[in-house]
Amino acid sequence: MGAGAAIILGFVQGLTEFLPVSSSAHLRIVGELLGADPGAAFTAITQLGTETAVLLYFRRDIKRIVLAWWAALRGAYGTDLRARLGAPQDRPVDHDALMAWFITLGTVPIVVLGLAFQDSIEHTFRNLWLVAFTLAGFALVLGWADRVGTKVRPLDQLTPRHAVQFGFWQALALVPGVSRSGGTITGGLLMGYTREAAARYSFLLAIPAVFGSGLFQLVKSADDFGAAGTPGFGATLLATLVAFVVGYLVIIVFLKIISTFSYKPFVWYRLGVSAFVVVLLLTGAVEAVPA
Repeated sequence: MGAGAAIILGFVQGLTEFLPVSSSAHLRIVGELLGADPGAAFTAITQLGTETAVLLYFRRDIKRIVLAWWAALRGAYGTDLRARLGAPQDRPVDHDALMAWFITLGTVPIVVLGLAFQDSIEHTFRNLWLVAFTLAGFALVLGWADRVGTKVRPLDQLTPRHAVQFGFWQALALVPGVSRSGGTITGGLLMGYTREAAARYSFLLAIPAVFGSGLFQLVKSADDFGAAGTPGFGATLLATLVAFVVGYLVIIVFLKIISTFSYKPFVWYRLGVSAFVVVLLLTGAVEAVPA
């Protein structure tokens, strides 16, 4: 992979990671058009760039959550279980401390399912016919959720049950074409959360999952960089840096847009990309199964 391809793929990753359009599907499609599927490892590693952008943008929120969680855990609100979770009986609930536990709960499904279906994620799920199907199918689910969701619950009304449900919606993104943000946002809308609340929690929930996956793939692929058919370390690093810069800008714009507009443009965009992929497959312009 040359520098030009790395920059293009990094730009695509940064542009699509936080939008409900599936960055992994776009990397799979664009990579194929550039000559070869960059692979699941490349996708996971470049996501470290976009998640670093999340850390930078939400740094104050993350710091507040971590400090509140640690204060509750060491007994600042009391020594019983409820107090250490951030919900003491004799004082107001600390929503920041609870958020840390909710993120932990919500991360469990994607970790378990990611390990259980690791081989399918790296091979079977990358079939472009499946990508086209999930892009279109989940576009309809997202549009339906945006239309019927009540959009009244703020993020401080998050419950343990909803945290786990958010986690399963996020885990759907293990299949390229679903979208990590699209999955969690869709689930949030169906549970009655506002667009902004669902999006913000989507960003926070993705941090441990994406960093865990990216670092795992980085260690796992350390000896494979530069081998035949795999992107080199330099190209992967360049793509990750580009993804970080572009991703940070996208977060700023996206959070402003969703407070005003619906997700309908993303629904139509997903349907259009799905149709485009089908045309490419039918004409033989791309291969459905990566080499």
